[in-house]
Amino acid sequence: MSKTKTGNYRWVICALLFFATTLNYLDRTVIGLLKDDIGAQFGWTESDYSNIVVCFQVAYAIGLLGAGWLIDKLGTKLGYFISVCVWSLATIMHGFAKGTFGFAAARSLLGLSEAGNFPAANKTVAEWFPLKERALATGIYNSGSNIGAIVAPVLIPWLLINYGWQAAFYATGALGLLWLVLWVICYGKPSEKKISPAELEYINSDNAAENAIADMMESEDAADDGRKYSWASLLKEKGTWAFVVGKLFSDPVWWFFLFWLPSFLKSEYGLEGMDISLPLIVVYTCSSIGSIIGGWLPKFLINSGMEPKKARSRSMLVYAILPLAVLFTQSAGAADMWFAVAIIGIACAAHCAWMANLFATVSDNFPKKAVASVTGIGGMAGSIGGIVVAKLAGILFDHFKALGDIGTGYGIMFVICAVSYLAAWLIMAALKDKKKKSTVHGI
Repeated sequence: MSKTKTGNYRWVICALLFFATTLNYLDRTVIGLLKDDIGAQFGWTESDYSNIVVCFQVAYAIGLLGAGWLIDKLGTKLGYFISVCVWSLATIMHGFAKGTFGFAAARSLLGLSEAGNFPAANKTVAEWFPLKERALATGIYNSGSNIGAIVAPVLIPWLLINYGWQAAFYATGALGLLWLVLWVICYGKPSEKKISPAELEYINSDNAAENAIADMMESEDAADDGRKYSWASLLKEKGTWAFVVGKLFSDPVWWFFLFWLPSFLKSEYGLEGMDISLPLIVVYTCSSIGSIIGGWLPKFLINSGMEPKKARSRSMLVYAILPLAVLFTQSAGAADMWFAVAIIGIACAAHCAWMANLFATVSDNFPKKAVASVTGIGGMAGSIGGIVVAKLAGILFDHFKALGDIGTGYGIMFVICAVSYLAAWLIMAALKDKKKKSTVHGI
């Protein structure tokens, strides 16, 4: 947060984003915790479950095709409202599902509507924060994904034991509907809210830099007043492709841990019921810390005198190296569950630190009117990667479970998780546009 007395309303907005992202991940995490109980009732195989996961991810990818464009067109307030409203209702619908098809349909609607969260949140950060605070604000709101994952292992088993699995979906969906009330009351563009003139000036302090970004973009449909950006024009930008690569390689890792970590802990260490809560809380607490530190480190390096572009890149390299620890998850953690949990916690913390900076590269390198669209393009790529990994996981686990050696399947998946970030960083570094003079920080 800035040391100058500029006012703090922008952090109220950041808090709204944090809670929305918490609900976003709470809603999508529920099924992973209920997988074995619901699967036993409906006779799911590992492939059946992976197909339900894929339904979510396919719909999420399709949703991202239009979510960013729709939010840029309708505006942040209305676009975000529609997204949260629909995904909350979709979550409640899970409780009415009577079979595998019903779950697949509910997951599809959930994925389609949840696609709006990150384009809307990223656009909100661009509207409400100057460049140097965007990574920190992004890290804070993105940490909500981990809080959702922390709350879920405590709340969901308790609801399951006391009220049945349907209640878990009813309760989490209702929380989203409550959030909508706060959003309608609190949100507006900075110029529309009664904030101090000093804070408004601080928020708009990078307008000149943003105009420079727009001028650099080779957009045939961009006018001097009220620029608009088509997908065709955005796909000409190396910054778009760098973001696409970052999401394509890193999102599937997070999806894998989100949907299969509870099953890994159960199969490898025999955890049942509420016993699984504490390990998951530890992992996602580490993730929350990583998300916030991830936004703080580049800001610290910039304030220490490092060139902004280099500070972002150096920070992301650190975060890309840390997940290599996952290579030792099974060998080192075979006799000690908590060692394995610590390794996975470090990897998840590094992922969230990586994402805090990856999202910030969009608002750093593109005008506010294009931020949601670029975020949607990259998010679609991440979902496609997640679909591939989910199908691969289902096939591997069914194969090795039949051989009585499901641990080998997890070992293969952990190798993929470990190397993905470093591969992404190397490709993103190769995509740097050295011909353009840097006016803002970004990868």
